[in-house]
Amino acid sequence: MKFNLEFSLIIICLFVVSLTQAQSTEQFREMHYEVPDHPYVPVDKSTQPRTPARNTRTPNFYTTQVNIDANGNNIVGDAGNEPSIAIDPTNPDRIVIGWRQFDDIGNNFRQAGYGYSLNGGLTFTFPGVLDPGNFRSDPVLDFDSEGNFYYNSLRGTFDCDVFKITDGGTSWEPPVPAFGGDKQWMTIDKSGSSGDGHNYSYWNTSFTTCSPGAFTRSTDGSNTFENCEVIDNTPFWGTLKTDDNGDLYLVGRNGAGPGMVVVKSTNAKNQGQVVDWDFVTTVDLDGLVYGSAQVNPAGLVGQAWIDTDNSGGAGDGNVYVLASVSRFTNGDPADVMFARSTDGGASFEPPIRINVDSDNTSFQWMGTMSVAPNGRIDVVYLDTSTASVGTVDSRLIYCWSDDQGDTWNDYLVISEMFDPTVGYPSQDKMGDYFDMKSDNDYAHLAWCNTLNGGQDVYYTRISPDGILGVNDIAIAEDFGFVIYPNPFSEMTTLQFHTDNSVDTEVVIYDIQGRIINKLFHGPTNGTHKLQWDGTGANGKRLTGGIYFVRLNVEGAMKTGKIVVNN
Repeated sequence: MKFNLEFSLIIICLFVVSLTQAQSTEQFREMHYEVPDHPYVPVDKSTQPRTPARNTRTPNFYTTQVNIDANGNNIVGDAGNEPSIAIDPTNPDRIVIGWRQFDDIGNNFRQAGYGYSLNGGLTFTFPGVLDPGNFRSDPVLDFDSEGNFYYNSLRGTFDCDVFKITDGGTSWEPPVPAFGGDKQWMTIDKSGSSGDGHNYSYWNTSFTTCSPGAFTRSTDGSNTFENCEVIDNTPFWGTLKTDDNGDLYLVGRNGAGPGMVVVKSTNAKNQGQVVDWDFVTTVDLDGLVYGSAQVNPAGLVGQAWIDTDNSGGAGDGNVYVLASVSRFTNGDPADVMFARSTDGGASFEPPIRINVDSDNTSFQWMGTMSVAPNGRIDVVYLDTSTASVGTVDSRLIYCWSDDQGDTWNDYLVISEMFDPTVGYPSQDKMGDYFDMKSDNDYAHLAWCNTLNGGQDVYYTRISPDGILGVNDIAIAEDFGFVIYPNPFSEMTTLQFHTDNSVDTEVVIYDIQGRIINKLFHGPTNGTHKLQWDGTGANGKRLTGGIYFVRLNVEGAMKTGKIVVNN
């Protein structure tokens, strides 16, 4: 039976690749568009059940659930996906994440959800949605050099609006019309050049509001947007970025021929000039971005990413492209492929595969890339290589390069396995993209998973060098109660912090509320770490499953969930 299932998966993968190559560009371009297909129905969220939010704290990364209620709990029955992130460069503790918000998974009507953090992502506030009761999709967020936030949102008419926060607060200004179309992406120039602060966006010409154009620009702080322009080769399903000269790069699937392309403009930064495209370069990724795969039936396997090295170091001026693609040469349904240009995008070196799995049947999907100011390249992707046969269970992997992509370090597993097919909001997909921004110390990721039993939005801060500092997190949070690793197989650490000498108790319970083990009872002052090996009071190893640990500090209690793996 196992052989038959594996053989079937191979046949499916080969079919996907042949389908990807056989279908015309126009057929693919017209897939996966966003339109209202269910009416808006108000939802009384007070009637929806609650469960504990899922948060993870480790020395190398921490993950915080974003779409939570006012008490920090998970809302059962709603869904969020397709997240995008913006971080204030003048105050990195100030973070905003936007996503497609489904108030009820039984209704495919979606709105512009958002949440913000004022403490570096340790906790988030979810105030609700922008423009309540109106259809909005495809959120894209970015920030400018002064710390202003921008939220590009697609309406059901394929028009886009840009919302702004320019006062350093958390309230959005009224929307500004920005033309647009399906699968739009936006970037703000932060180069310090004459184009600094310009807002650029492009989208899929098959669903444009200003045919044949699919590109617009704002040069006045996103107060107005210029008439649409045509992009050479009409790329789609990609992103755009400026370098430190203010030169603009776009990447996407070639809309006028085979393969993937990069398009460059060196005059987009010049206010008052019509944007010209200097050249179109074919990028060999040994494959194509595509959609309708087993892992994400109604969505993309991921979009194409482009970024530039603005470090002033050895890689300064390099242009990088990355995407999860169906491979031409080996039939793999989704590998994360990377290509580098050292001549300003005029040519690209042969691609390399980022993921390290040894088979050609698993999916490495939602590949996402960002480049830090110091030139470090950060990459994340979902990986099914360790999934049970017949499933597409996925885990999040992070890796990074500090030598311009020559070598890749620390393939860090960020999440346990989860089933991406649960919690679909009447639409069989987990969105089309994740989003990541990088600074010199951390990668900041907005993503979604189903670890809490439904589609939820998460923020993860990743420390490539392991400098995150769990002690700092512990002091910042309520008692700093963190459990890592979790789930665990052999040993886990329970850490907490108290400011004064107080009576403290730590107890393990099973899911029926029975006391399994009392780990500690006594006075504490400062940061304390307890190790637990998954045994009960009798010293015997517990059965694998879910348990709860309760921290009681003089009557004030904090409870965490622990998963024991056997």
